[in-house]
Amino acid sequence: MLQQLGIKEVNPAYSTGLNWGGQNNKHVREIYSPADGNLIASVHMATAEDYDNVIATAEQAFKVWRKVPAPKRGEIVRQIGNKLRENKEALGKLVSYEMGKILQEGLGEVQEMIDICDFAVGLSRQLQGSTLHSERPSHRMYDQYHPLGVVGVISAFNFPVAVWSWNAMLAAVCGDVTVWKPSEKTPLTAIACQHIIREVLAANELPEGIFSVIIGDAEIGSKMAHDTRVPLVSATGSTRMGKKVGEAVGARLGKSLLELGGNNAIIMTEHADIEMALRAVVFGAVGTCGQRCTSTRRLIIHDSIYNEVRDRLLKIYPNLPIGNPLNAGTLVGPLIDKHAVDMFLNALESVQKEGGKLLVGGDILSGEGYETGTYVTPAIVEAENHYHMVQEETFAPILYLIKYSGSVENAIEIQNGVKQGLSSSIFSTNMLETEAFVSHWGSDCGIANVNIGTSGAEIGGAFGGEKDTGGGRESGSDAWRIYMRRQTNTINFSRELPLAQGIEFKIMD
Repeated sequence: MLQQLGIKEVNPAYSTGLNWGGQNNKHVREIYSPADGNLIASVHMATAEDYDNVIATAEQAFKVWRKVPAPKRGEIVRQIGNKLRENKEALGKLVSYEMGKILQEGLGEVQEMIDICDFAVGLSRQLQGSTLHSERPSHRMYDQYHPLGVVGVISAFNFPVAVWSWNAMLAAVCGDVTVWKPSEKTPLTAIACQHIIREVLAANELPEGIFSVIIGDAEIGSKMAHDTRVPLVSATGSTRMGKKVGEAVGARLGKSLLELGGNNAIIMTEHADIEMALRAVVFGAVGTCGQRCTSTRRLIIHDSIYNEVRDRLLKIYPNLPIGNPLNAGTLVGPLIDKHAVDMFLNALESVQKEGGKLLVGGDILSGEGYETGTYVTPAIVEAENHYHMVQEETFAPILYLIKYSGSVENAIEIQNGVKQGLSSSIFSTNMLETEAFVSHWGSDCGIANVNIGTSGAEIGGAFGGEKDTGGGRESGSDAWRIYMRRQTNTINFSRELPLAQGIEFKIMD
């Protein structure tokens, strides 16, 4: 797997698409798998000088790439999608082994990359503006969109390749070049992607700098946020991190695309199909070991079915297959590292002090197959929405059960009563309830689902959320517009020069 993807024992700090650099940097980071604790490979960490070299190369590449017709740019993305298809199994395994999500989710993440490539290819022929009517005779107006330049992408460990592809492939067909700073916890998948892309760039005799990657710590991300040479920074991660990025980019009047924390809820009304809802709840709560931004954190249950739902979950959770994410049948892999385990335990301790009742889970597994100390048993806690820990996002498999009574409006008020606004869901067969949920007085989240869970978004829709989630939108729909600058053009095809608003301005000879 590693050989196929070009991963060496020690890997360079950066790539500008065709060439690698930073092989002699003194700071080297070792990457261990949370699955078995084994050393996968090491990677040099980039310096400030490396960063400047990468950005300078990207700037030069942009001057060439922006002149390539958009459908031709789409052809390059199509070829990248085909290369990803060829390497899907190997890259999916590496995602699983380096990050810890189960193999099916790793393969699914690579499929997302392939799908966004297909989407971007079609988009390359649909970067449309609009024609407007002028108030002046023999004039016409229209809007058009131009590429921005260098797009910086800061991605998180939990989706180590998919989120980058959402940005990079759309940016590419828009005429932008990208510089990618992956999470220092999962850099090997990024290096693998760069090897895959390199084949396409070389075969098409394209310049360096269209797709670049730089492996570094928070200092590199900070440089990118403050860099006026990077007109757009797309950052995925915690709300705390996103506020720092947004503040830095905003201070220089740049554009930021922020995909930050989620505190997602599923509402189960008295009219819910309980069997269907339970499947969604369990996948949403324990998939990726609770380390998705769209993971289900809160389950808001009508009091008439509360006991039945709780008891069913208490039968399911003890039987969840927890283990090596590459093994067939595993449904719950490890947390990314021991720091994540500590956060999991601290959250459970804190919520119980507030009055929460731990019903199941919350243990660290040990013994054969669990030597890393990163395997935990997913937890269920009876809680109230106002508890401090319930208000916060804990990146771990903790599901808070919250009871409500009365109408669905009461449940919606509970769901909306947090700082985050990413994903939400309702399970009900009552149309009055579901329509209220998706109305403009319903869910305040960027994603509102009916009779499906909070996680597992398709690439065709715009992905993102409101409030402390950042307000950004990636992937499908019209999310492509953020990667471009808008320009209004007015053309006079007469021999007169009338002014707008009927202004008279006569110059005397």
